[in-house]
Order: sequence, then structure tokens, then C-alpha cells
Amino acid sequence: MKWITDLKELIFPRYCKVCRRRLTHTEQHICIGCLLELPRTHYEATPNNLLMQHFMEWPEVVRATAYFYYYKEGQYSKLIHHLKYYDHPEVGTFLGRLAATELKPSGFFDGIDLIIPIPLSKKKYHKRGYNQCDYIAHGISQIIGADVDSQCIKRIIDTNTQTQKNRTERWRNTENIFQVINTDTLKGRHILLVDDVATTGATLHACISAILMVPNVRISIFTLTKAV
Repeated sequence: MKWITDLKELIFPRYCKVCRRRLTHTEQHICIGCLLELPRTHYEATPNNLLMQHFMEWPEVVRATAYFYYYKEGQYSKLIHHLKYYDHPEVGTFLGRLAATELKPSGFFDGIDLIIPIPLSKKKYHKRGYNQCDYIAHGISQIIGADVDSQCIKRIIDTNTQTQKNRTERWRNTENIFQVINTDTLKGRHILLVDDVATTGATLHACISAILMVPNVRISIFTLTKAV
């Protein structure tokens, strides 16, 4: 009933996670003004975009895109902070669903039949209580209909945080850290690999290397953001 919703909004007002403006009944997590100004990459319209260029060595990688740019000191970085550090995993589902809705008409998700979120290290998972990429993946799944599999790939080595590392250190830090647990699940599939922030592409590279041990797979890549 509307009066119950109005009462909840009065007692527990919701605010835009970007600009802190109070949200209306129809807005979720981000106000319409901030949503319109979201720094979208539009990579889906550019096959040889800056993210895809990290993976050109592999013909099995079909396409890659990021939804919006991540500026470390920019106001939209707050969305990622809420998702990863402030215990708001539902932001990932919302943004995954939003991105998939906008990108679906471009054909970016055509042929995808399995969605795999990048596995989180055990240390980070126990500290955070969830893998933010799982939530992004499930948001995408709600729009495109492909299944999500969070179990077929395992992170076998816990790495230190990538945040303060340079490009070379990031690559060394991610060597041989993933292992495919169930190869039969992946054979002959077109996989959508999902991550939250792409910087150098080192983590994605490591995960792709593990997946390509399985024959007859194709991979597309979706990251919520591309670091600038």
C-alpha cells in the first residue's frame, strides 16, 4: 500500500549513492540526474575498444565491454565503494541489470549461454561476506536469461590487493591463480566473464588463461567499470 511506502520513506529516507540527493519512490541507488550523467564508455559500439585490446592475442575472446569509466577520485567511484566496501551488494545486482538492459539492444550478449563471475579470494570473501561480481552477474542474468555458474572456476591462490600495484606487479600477482573445477560445464559454451573493475586486465587475463585449457570455448568479457 502506498501509505506504507510513504511512511517507510519518511522514517528511512534513501539517498543517491553518488550525490546524496534524496531518492524518489521510483529511483534506486542513484538519482535520475546522476544516472543521465553516468560516464558510460559505449565500448559495445566499438569492437576494437580499449578493453578489448588487452585480449586481442586470443581468437577465442569474441568481444569485451565496460559499462562506465572509473575515475579513482570521481564521484561515480562511490558506487563501487558501496558495492565492495560498504556492504551494499545489491548495488551490483542493480547496476548489472541496468547495464544489461542498456547493452542488450546492441547485440553484445547475443549467443551467451553461461555467465561466470571472477572468483574472489578466500581472504577477501571471508572479510566482505560476498563476492560483488556474483551480484553483477546475477543482475545481468535477470535480463539476458543465461545461467550464472560461480563454482566451475576456483581461485587457488590468494593474492594481495591490486589497488596499490603498478602494471608489472599486477601481472605477476595474478599468474596461475585460477583453476577450472568442472571442464564439462564449459565445453562448447560461449562464456560471459564478469568483473567489477578492469585496470590492466591482469586478473581477467589469468582467468581466461585457465578457461582456455578447456576445448571449444568462446569468451566475452563484461566489466562494470574501466579504470582511467
